[in-house]
Amino acid sequence: MNIDEKYMLRCIQLAKNGLGTTAPNPMVGCVIIHKEKNIGEGYTSPYGGPHAEVNAINAVKNKAVLSASTLYVTLEPCAHFGKTPPCVNLILKYKIPRVVIGLQDPNKKVAGKSIEMLRDAGCEVSIGVLEKECREHHKRFLSAQEKQRPYIILKWAETINGFIAPVNAIRKKEPEPYWITNPYSKQLVHKWRSQEQAILVGTTTVLADNPKLTARTWKGQNPVRVVIDKDLKIPANYNIFDGSVKTIIITTIDDTSKFIDSVSYETATFKNLPKEICDILYKHEINSVFVEGGAQTLQAFIDTNFWDEARIFKGNITFANGIKAPSITGKQIAEKRILEDNLRILKND
Repeated sequence: MNIDEKYMLRCIQLAKNGLGTTAPNPMVGCVIIHKEKNIGEGYTSPYGGPHAEVNAINAVKNKAVLSASTLYVTLEPCAHFGKTPPCVNLILKYKIPRVVIGLQDPNKKVAGKSIEMLRDAGCEVSIGVLEKECREHHKRFLSAQEKQRPYIILKWAETINGFIAPVNAIRKKEPEPYWITNPYSKQLVHKWRSQEQAILVGTTTVLADNPKLTARTWKGQNPVRVVIDKDLKIPANYNIFDGSVKTIIITTIDDTSKFIDSVSYETATFKNLPKEICDILYKHEINSVFVEGGAQTLQAFIDTNFWDEARIFKGNITFANGIKAPSITGKQIAEKRILEDNLRILKND
């Protein structure tokens, strides 16, 4: 690992501190080096706040040395006005002579403009340092920019014999949720919820479990709740309508008299629902979605190949009969034990 890669790796480490708070902005990391010493570093503030480069420059005590320093950043600095001014302007203001960029920004508002501005000002610019690692880190932002859809993570828990829920007859007698995994796995799921912009479930899941779909056992932001409710069957007193979190209902009904205040409604034809959902979420500037169920919803995303990751728990219990777990194939990238639970993570290859 050379010196540029060393500092870019630090940028990636820093950037992860923004997970779950910066979207729809990317979570960027930045380090400033002067005479082989780290004099300032930062990462993207929660959405609407300063970007990584601004935070790193502000952390430098003696601004005079910036004109003899190197700035490392995971993604090309922004070149446009948004919630904050362009970061490239601040770099130019302090005449930073060398900038090392992990990845060029595919956003049409940037797309090489900052690189051109820096080079025109006499700055030495290096691009593509740890590019593969930076792409993996920025996968949510890149999915929105390059595919015009959110990064899609599927998640479910199944029994040893491959069921995700007991038969409906049992659920009608005892409507409480049936936990397949242990409390530590459940807490991990809540951590994951806090890292993604949205969480998606189908009508059956809501009617069966009346979930809150929050990250209540983990400190962090609650995701936007996205619920498929084709015929508006879900009663108004259910938890998803408690007003605590932005909620989007996807339906075929366009009668606004049936809509609940403070809830966003989006109509779809349901002919290619995963694609329609992706289009709706992209319109809402949602860069990532955590699909938690049920089986029919998960399988629809799998069958239409609208998924990027799958996180599958296998609990140490069995059901005599029930709803079969989704069928999926992909490249396994990780496996771990959480007490008696087994977790596999797949990538769509």
